[in-house]
Amino acid sequence: METQYEELATEDSILDSSSEDEEEEIEKELADVTFEELQKARSNGAHAFFQKPKEDKKLKRANKNRPMEASSKKPVSAFREAIQAPKKVVRDPRFESLCGTLDPEGFRKRYNFLYENDLPAERQALKKELKKYKDPKRISEIEEHISWIDKQMKSDSRKNIDTQILARHKKKEREAAKEGKRPFYIKKSEIRKQRLFEKYNNLKSSGKLEAFVEKRRRRNAAKDHRYMPYRRSGDVE
Repeated sequence: METQYEELATEDSILDSSSEDEEEEIEKELADVTFEELQKARSNGAHAFFQKPKEDKKLKRANKNRPMEASSKKPVSAFREAIQAPKKVVRDPRFESLCGTLDPEGFRKRYNFLYENDLPAERQALKKELKKYKDPKRISEIEEHISWIDKQMKSDSRKNIDTQILARHKKKEREAAKEGKRPFYIKKSEIRKQRLFEKYNNLKSSGKLEAFVEKRRRRNAAKDHRYMPYRRSGDVE
C-alpha cells in the first residue's frame, strides 16, 4: 500500500511539474502577443497563436539506391506530359560528316548549266517581261530578281576564276615539290591580285577596257561629289 501511495505521489508531482512547465510556456507565448491580437482571439474564440507551426515532414529514402519517396497528397500538375516524346534533333546535311565534303570543282561541273544557260535565259526573259508591265510594284519585283541573277552570275564567274588560279598554283607547286622545293601556299590577297590582272587582260583583249575605266571614273567622281560640302545661299563670296 505504501508503495502505491508513493507511486501516486510521484505521478502527481510529475503532472504538477509538467503543468507548471506548460503554464510557463503559455505565459512566454502570451508575452510576445499584442493586446489587439488577444482581443481578436477572444472575440473569435480562436487559439491559433498557441499552436506551434507544423514542420514540413522531409521524406527520406530507406536506402540510397532506392528512389525518393513522394507524397501522394500533392496535386499533379495539369501540364504534365503523360508520355514524354523524344526530343527532336534538327540536322543540317551541309554540316553532316555522313554527307561527305564539298568538292567545288565537281559542283561547278555538275551545275554549270545553271550559270551558262538557265540564268542568262531567265534574265533575258525578265528583260522582255519588264517592258510589258506598268504596275510599279511588279516592275520593282522584276528588277530585284534581275539584280539577284546578275549577282549570282558575277559571283560564279569570280569563283570560277579563283578556282582556275588555285588549280594552276597547285599544279605548279606539285612540279616544284618533285624537284625538292618547299611548298608555297598562296594567300587570298595574291588570288585577288591575279584575278584583277586576268580581268584587265580580258577587257583589253575584248576592247572594253576604255569603257570600263570611264564607267569606273564616273562612279568615283559621283561618290566624291556626294561628300563635297555645298555653298549655302547666305554665304558671301
